[in-house]
Amino acid sequence: MSARIYQIQKNALQSGKALTHKWVLEYAPAEAKQADPLTGWAGSGDTQQQLKLNFPSQEAAIAYAQKQGVAYTVIATPPKTLKLQAYADNFR
Repeated sequence: MSARIYQIQKNALQSGKALTHKWVLEYAPAEAKQADPLTGWAGSGDTQQQLKLNFPSQEAAIAYAQKQGVAYTVIATPPKTLKLQAYADNFR
């Protein structure tokens, strides 16, 4: 069983930064999803991939994974770039 730890990113369609300070531990799927013959819906018996655990810091998420004996990978947060642009730049 393995998991990935990452920080929530701001959606491109949002201007606010709410909940972007939280860290998430998400389990990797243990088995592939299969189509149900009756309904055609995709599903699997793996219930771990339904979990998303929120933590206040990266260290807390790593401590939880180590305590539970879960192999983890930390996905680094990309640097935030700010493009300063004036309204007049639209008419050049």
